[in-house]
Amino acid sequence: MPVPPHPATPAHRPRPGRTRRRVPALALVLVAQFLLAGILPAPDLKLPTPPWGRFSFKKGGTELVETAQAPAGPGGMCVLPSGDYVISCHPFFQPQYRVMRLDRGGQWTPFPNEAMNTPGSGDPNLLDSVIGIACDPRGIVWILDNGWRSGSDSKLIAWDTKRNEHHKTLIIGSGALAPNSFLTNLVLDPTGPHIYITDPSDGITSALIVVNTETGLTRRVLQGDRSVQKDPDLDLIVGGQVVTVRRPDGAIATPSSGVSPIAIDRKGEWLYYGPRNGTSLYKIKTELLARSDIAPHVLSTQVVGVAPKPICDSMVIDGAGRIYYGDIGNGLIDYVSPDDNYLNLFQSVTDGRITWPGGLVIGPDGQLHFFCSQLHRTPFFNSGKDVTAPPFSIFKTRLAPGRFRL
Repeated sequence: MPVPPHPATPAHRPRPGRTRRRVPALALVLVAQFLLAGILPAPDLKLPTPPWGRFSFKKGGTELVETAQAPAGPGGMCVLPSGDYVISCHPFFQPQYRVMRLDRGGQWTPFPNEAMNTPGSGDPNLLDSVIGIACDPRGIVWILDNGWRSGSDSKLIAWDTKRNEHHKTLIIGSGALAPNSFLTNLVLDPTGPHIYITDPSDGITSALIVVNTETGLTRRVLQGDRSVQKDPDLDLIVGGQVVTVRRPDGAIATPSSGVSPIAIDRKGEWLYYGPRNGTSLYKIKTELLARSDIAPHVLSTQVVGVAPKPICDSMVIDGAGRIYYGDIGNGLIDYVSPDDNYLNLFQSVTDGRITWPGGLVIGPDGQLHFFCSQLHRTPFFNSGKDVTAPPFSIFKTRLAPGRFRL
């Protein structure tokens, strides 16, 4: 169902980029507590009620198997062609290593190597703050470093796992960033040279970023469009409890976030995305995102509403077109299906072990893999106290039943 055109207001035009400057780490933390909680002063945001209204679940269910336990709270995950897991360690956990790999011997080791994960090592591709991570069919892992910990440049680093060597580094240009940028997730175009990145920012100046891996050109798109903005009336509730953040001034706020979950279909024709705090999933043709000659207000008219979604920051599409969500609020894996035109939200996996599911990926074994991060138990959400309860489990499960498989 098409989304009505938006007026060409200034709120729908990207802001000019700013040159990044290094700032003290403490200042970054304090600023991040405002930005990531979505609690900066902002104009009132009114989102229309989606045509499917407040959705209800339809029951399903399938078997869940724990395959590994992460050494730190994960932020993102990919599976190599060999079947090895590679995870990013979420910066909210202040991990020693930014990215780690689980090899066939059952050992977690810094990925791609220890030097790239060690501040002060002098490595030119030093990793700082990583969440998004993805692997292409050639075994090249793309690592999204948003530079949050030290205020360093946001960048993409590609590592060839078959040759065990650096493949490419791309700096995200300042023109593609907002003052409040905090890059989270990415997907790789299976047919072209593009990578698509989500920037939830402060929930209002949220946007997508398009990167051409051949030219290095980076562009910010759809900033100000309702499809990337948070729903300010949708609380983050986990396990029946409203998740809150204590601001530096002592006030309590409910964190909310703009665009975060992102996925692309197998043909690379449609990009799917939505705000973490939102009940609607959207899509747009990738051929339009690749064009720099389309005005922002015109591009917004090409956004299409697709389906209901839960509060989530991770999703993936299978070969049958089913879209799976890591349902944060309910501790579930949900999905929508083309069999009913994506109108209903189905439960795929229900299990008491699931807590803040993320990192959804379909592995080379044809199964759905994901982790439980417990992000709401980190110091960021608990006045500086770490109340996580390891293990940080990684699971796999069969895809939802249906006539089509991978």
